[in-house]
Amino acid sequence: MKHLLSLRKTPAEDLIRILDRVDEMKRERASLTERPLTDQIWALIFSKSSTRTRVSFEVGVRELGGQSLFLSANEIQLGRGEPIQDTARVLGRMVHGAIIRTFDQSDVDVFAEYSGISTINALTDEEHPCQILTDLYTIQEFQGSWRDKVVTFVGDGACNVAVSWIWAAAKLGFELRIAAPKEFQPPAELLAAAGGKISCHEDPAEAADGSDVLYTDVWVSMGKEMEAGGRLQTLQGYAIDEKLVETAKPGALVMHCLPAYRGNEITESVLEANANTIFTQAENRLHTQKAIMEWTVM
Repeated sequence: MKHLLSLRKTPAEDLIRILDRVDEMKRERASLTERPLTDQIWALIFSKSSTRTRVSFEVGVRELGGQSLFLSANEIQLGRGEPIQDTARVLGRMVHGAIIRTFDQSDVDVFAEYSGISTINALTDEEHPCQILTDLYTIQEFQGSWRDKVVTFVGDGACNVAVSWIWAAAKLGFELRIAAPKEFQPPAELLAAAGGKISCHEDPAEAADGSDVLYTDVWVSMGKEMEAGGRLQTLQGYAIDEKLVETAKPGALVMHCLPAYRGNEITESVLEANANTIFTQAENRLHTQKAIMEWTVM
């Protein structure tokens, strides 16, 4: 039994194994004969709202032969204070796998420990591993490979998506640059623990210079709404706009994990000019997560 709890905890060879499978999953979607989740029921336990994550996992479970059971944390005893380990013990006796989207990373880790079933982190405040695996596949699809690429993340460099990019770069060996104000850069101890070719920059143009990929995420993540005013003010100047795109390599990918707030982290014109990349990236959540689920049970 395998889990995808974080990129930090997942060996590089397993990340590569998953990525190597995605292209086949996408290419053979209509004719896929292997159904590794046949006769299985997978629970989707969500404490946070979702569009792409929920739809892609529910469709993915069904296309792999299984059935999905959506459980909002507010509608089960977990939302009334039942310890996560007790919920895990119960569900582990009734379902075959769990996909969890929640706030605390420890909830995902504890669930995997006590449930005895394959567990996938569909987002926590600490990491978003499924998203970054999707993004790496998307880079491979458009540029032939993610190897030897320079990825520049612009915006809140300490958010869960940026942190997962840090671990991916450290494990897989590509260069990552983070363009963020000092107060939104990742902690020094995290960077030291990760190692790799990772650098932080206060000047977005300096970070974007010669990059293969420009990447951004929302400035106000779920759970940070009370900080919205200060965040929006501090992060002004860290948007992906036409001028920043011109600084990157010709033909550089512009990526956004969505939802996008046009006029904040990305301009309307840049998003629309790169809509094919960004919405292919969204579609690829389905194919990548199918490869992840298959990997957990094979």
